[in-house]
Amino acid sequence: MAHKVMLAYSGGLDTSAIVPWLREHYDAAVVCVAVDVGQGAAELAGLEEKARRSGAQACLVEDVRERLVREFIWPTLKAGAVYARTYLLGTAMARPLIAERQVAAARRVGATALAHGCTGKGNDQVRFELTYAAFAPDLAVIAPWREWEFRGREDLLAYLAKQGVPTTASAEKPYSRDRNLWHVSHEGGVLEDPWCEPPEDLFLLTRDPADAPDTPAVVTIGFEQGEPVSLDGEPMDPVTLIESLNQLAGEHGVGRADIVEDRLVGMKSRGVYETPAGTVLFQSHRELEQLVLDRRTLALADDLGRRYADLVYDGRWWTPEREALDALVNATQRHVTGSVKVKLFKGAVRVAGRSSPHSLYHEGLATFGADDVYTQSDAEGFIRLYGLAVRTAAERQRRLAARLAEAAD
Repeated sequence: MAHKVMLAYSGGLDTSAIVPWLREHYDAAVVCVAVDVGQGAAELAGLEEKARRSGAQACLVEDVRERLVREFIWPTLKAGAVYARTYLLGTAMARPLIAERQVAAARRVGATALAHGCTGKGNDQVRFELTYAAFAPDLAVIAPWREWEFRGREDLLAYLAKQGVPTTASAEKPYSRDRNLWHVSHEGGVLEDPWCEPPEDLFLLTRDPADAPDTPAVVTIGFEQGEPVSLDGEPMDPVTLIESLNQLAGEHGVGRADIVEDRLVGMKSRGVYETPAGTVLFQSHRELEQLVLDRRTLALADDLGRRYADLVYDGRWWTPEREALDALVNATQRHVTGSVKVKLFKGAVRVAGRSSPHSLYHEGLATFGADDVYTQSDAEGFIRLYGLAVRTAAERQRRLAARLAEAAD
């Protein structure tokens, strides 16, 4: 065969069809790589055999869950990056890592091309291919959705049937899902109508808040320099921490988000996301920042969060821009150490307490009672200086009104 192609493989409908399609249209030997970012045992089970039955030479599986958390999720959390006001970037964070491991696998087996199953309408094609550009500009890129004649799910099912490739997908399962350690996203089907409420059987990680326990759960999250390190005082590795918090918060209906977002290619799309642990961690992290950062640094952190979110969403992870932002974010996080206590109750997260050895909160300064650390009369001079520009403008307006009155007389 003329080519060896390394395919980013999930075992879903699209990549199952891509394997025989690449062999047929590119006379290619296909090697698959499945990167374990926490999509779960059910999705990973039997992938190697499934890929070979589709016509692949082999399927490599690599577990990168801990690296995903330490090198992608925690930096994004520390940056406070949220896209479209609500999206916690679960898919967007994982794609650059998956693509980087795909390139590494391609180098090991001597592949001459890289292939992915992203559609020509979505953001993921950009995230994959910017990673390819960063690590393998010499390798060809094949994006079947931008080339083949298939137009939708029904066409792919018919093609797999013709090829004799087994699949568990069906026309009755209309949703497109992406799952990893941080979240699960849902698109397609009835969700394409933004007026239509998501059906309850859509959700995988979270209980309906109406059916959640009637007693709140209280959990304390420990942070060191902006990174979560413990639950209820028990130190935990990052994967276990997220898995544990996903289960607890999901049981209380926490972490659902229904978003109409702006894709990078220019269209609006609607997605439903479940991010139980992420929702709790983001809110807790923000509360701790509020306790330990001064007003100007906090405003800077908010600005960085918006810029970081755009960078992650747009697939610009492997860039000097992200490295520079990380350096600045890490500077803001030096004192973001402490604990945040939250209550989880019927879909809501409510902060119940926060503490830090680096707290800027001074009870003696803030109290309404008697104190010996704040001289209230000092405020008079401060207000006179702070209001100088206001008084100057008002005086100018008074003089102008007087001249106009004289002219009228």
